Amino acid sequence: MTDAMAGAASGSIRFCHAPYSGFRVAAVLEDSGGCLHTGVNVENASYGLSICAERAALACAVSRGATAFRRILVHSPDGRAVPCGACRQVLAEFCGDDTPVVILLPDGRTEETTLGALLPDAFRLGPP
Repeated sequence: MTDAMAGAASGSIRFCHAPYSGFRVAAVLEDSGGCLHTGVNVENASYGLSICAERAALACAVSRGATAFRRILVHSPDGRAVPCGACRQVLAEFCGDDTPVVILLPDGRTEETTLGALLPDAFRLGPP
Protein backbone atom coordinates (compact mmCIF):
# COMPACT_ATOMS: atom_id res chain seq x y z
CA MET A 1 0.00 0.00 0.00
CA THR A 2 2.97 2.34 0.44
CA ASP A 3 3.24 2.86 -3.35
CA ALA A 4 -0.41 3.91 -3.51
CA MET A 5 0.10 6.14 -0.49
CA ALA A 6 3.21 7.72 -2.04
CA GLY A 7 1.29 8.37 -5.25
CA ALA A 8 -1.59 9.94 -3.37
CA ALA A 9 0.77 12.17 -1.38
CA SER A 10 2.71 13.26 -4.47
CA GLY A 11 -0.53 13.96 -6.32
CA SER A 12 -1.87 16.07 -3.46
CA ILE A 13 1.13 18.40 -3.17
CA ARG A 14 -0.36 20.76 -5.75
CA PHE A 15 -3.23 21.52 -3.34
CA CYS A 16 -0.97 22.78 -0.53
CA HIS A 17 -1.38 26.39 0.54
CA ALA A 18 2.06 27.34 1.85
CA PRO A 19 2.71 30.95 0.78
CA TYR A 20 4.49 31.85 4.04
CA SER A 21 6.88 28.96 4.61
CA GLY A 22 7.12 27.66 1.05
CA PHE A 23 7.28 24.19 2.65
CA ARG A 24 4.57 22.04 1.10
CA VAL A 25 3.48 18.89 2.94
CA ALA A 26 0.99 16.15 2.09
CA ALA A 27 -0.06 13.30 4.36
CA VAL A 28 -1.94 10.10 3.61
CA LEU A 29 -3.62 8.13 6.36
CA GLU A 30 -4.63 4.53 5.70
CA ASP A 31 -7.65 3.41 7.72
CA SER A 32 -8.27 -0.10 9.03
CA GLY A 33 -10.29 -0.94 5.92
CA GLY A 34 -7.50 0.10 3.55
CA CYS A 35 -9.07 3.40 2.42
CA LEU A 36 -6.70 6.32 1.95
CA HIS A 37 -7.39 9.79 3.33
CA THR A 38 -5.25 12.71 2.17
CA GLY A 39 -4.51 16.08 3.66
CA VAL A 40 -2.24 19.00 2.84
CA ASN A 41 -0.89 21.88 4.88
CA VAL A 42 -2.99 25.02 4.77
CA GLU A 43 -1.16 28.07 6.10
CA ASN A 44 -2.79 31.26 7.32
CA ALA A 45 -1.52 34.81 7.80
CA SER A 46 -2.30 34.24 11.48
CA TYR A 47 0.25 31.43 11.79
CA GLY A 48 -1.40 29.71 14.75
CA LEU A 49 -4.48 29.08 12.61
CA SER A 50 -2.53 27.08 10.04
CA ILE A 51 -3.26 23.36 9.81
CA CYS A 52 -0.69 20.68 9.13
CA ALA A 53 -1.19 17.99 6.50
CA GLU A 54 -1.34 15.21 9.10
CA ARG A 55 -4.20 16.83 11.01
CA ALA A 56 -5.97 17.67 7.75
CA ALA A 57 -5.77 14.00 6.70
CA LEU A 58 -7.06 12.88 10.10
CA ALA A 59 -9.96 15.35 9.99
CA CYS A 60 -10.81 14.13 6.48
CA ALA A 61 -10.80 10.51 7.66
CA VAL A 62 -12.85 11.11 10.79
CA SER A 63 -15.39 13.17 8.82
CA ARG A 64 -15.86 10.07 6.64
CA GLY A 65 -16.39 7.85 9.67
CA ALA A 66 -12.91 6.31 9.96
CA THR A 67 -11.48 6.10 13.48
CA ALA A 68 -8.99 3.20 13.28
CA PHE A 69 -5.80 3.48 11.25
CA ARG A 70 -3.01 1.25 9.94
CA ARG A 71 -0.34 3.84 9.08
CA ILE A 72 0.40 7.36 7.92
CA LEU A 73 2.75 8.58 5.19
CA VAL A 74 4.09 12.15 5.22
CA HIS A 75 5.78 13.76 2.21
CA SER A 76 7.28 17.05 1.14
CA PRO A 77 9.19 17.72 -2.07
CA ASP A 78 10.81 20.61 -0.20
CA GLY A 79 12.68 18.65 2.48
CA ARG A 80 12.33 15.96 5.13
CA ALA A 81 8.85 16.26 6.68
CA VAL A 82 8.17 14.67 10.07
CA PRO A 83 4.96 15.22 12.06
CA CYS A 84 5.19 18.12 14.50
CA GLY A 85 4.40 17.70 18.19
CA ALA A 86 0.78 18.80 17.81
CA CYS A 87 0.21 16.33 14.97
CA ARG A 88 1.83 13.54 16.99
CA GLN A 89 -0.51 14.17 19.90
CA VAL A 90 -3.62 14.41 17.68
CA LEU A 91 -2.66 11.16 15.92
CA ALA A 92 -2.26 9.52 19.35
CA GLU A 93 -5.99 10.08 19.91
CA PHE A 94 -6.73 7.49 17.20
CA CYS A 95 -3.49 5.53 16.71
CA GLY A 96 -1.45 3.26 18.95
CA ASP A 97 2.23 3.54 19.71
CA ASP A 98 2.98 0.83 17.14
CA THR A 99 1.34 2.72 14.25
CA PRO A 100 3.90 3.06 11.43
CA VAL A 101 4.87 6.58 10.32
CA VAL A 102 6.41 6.53 6.85
CA ILE A 103 8.42 9.56 5.76
CA LEU A 104 8.71 9.88 1.99
CA LEU A 105 11.84 11.90 1.25
CA PRO A 106 12.13 14.26 -1.75
CA ASP A 107 14.45 11.79 -3.52
CA GLY A 108 11.89 8.96 -3.26
CA ARG A 109 13.55 7.05 -0.43
CA THR A 110 11.50 6.30 2.66
CA GLU A 111 12.21 6.22 6.37
CA GLU A 112 9.93 4.39 8.77
CA THR A 113 9.36 4.89 12.46
CA THR A 114 6.38 4.54 14.80
CA LEU A 115 4.14 6.99 16.54
CA GLY A 116 5.41 5.69 19.88
CA ALA A 117 9.01 6.40 18.88
CA LEU A 118 8.05 9.94 17.85
CA LEU A 119 5.87 10.56 20.91
CA PRO A 120 6.82 8.40 23.87
CA ASP A 121 4.34 8.44 26.75
CA ALA A 122 1.60 10.14 24.73
CA PHE A 123 -1.24 11.61 26.74
CA ARG A 124 -4.33 9.42 26.31
CA LEU A 125 -7.55 9.08 28.25
CA GLY A 126 -7.85 5.48 27.13
CA PRO A 127 -6.57 3.07 24.50
CA PRO A 128 -6.99 4.24 20.89
